[in-house]
Amino acid sequence: MRSTGIFRRIDSLGRFVLPKELRKSLDINQNDYLQIFLDGDSIILRKSQLNCVMCGSPDDLRDYRDKKICRKCIEELQALD
Repeated sequence: MRSTGIFRRIDSLGRFVLPKELRKSLDINQNDYLQIFLDGDSIILRKSQLNCVMCGSPDDLRDYRDKKICRKCIEELQALD
């Protein structure tokens, strides 16, 4: 894990601001969801994907290599064989 050298203070409601540079480099935009993980004494934030990476559908999603793909796109890919 590499350090960014960035420090932020937690406010009274437990909030902090992700710097614009980090949001831009990780393509995190307003209203995106972040997943929160614990790893020992570390907190890990990961951008959560709630739509199919191929068509953008939010319906009937399956996980494939840390990506979301809907059933319809999976069936279309299988039909290519």
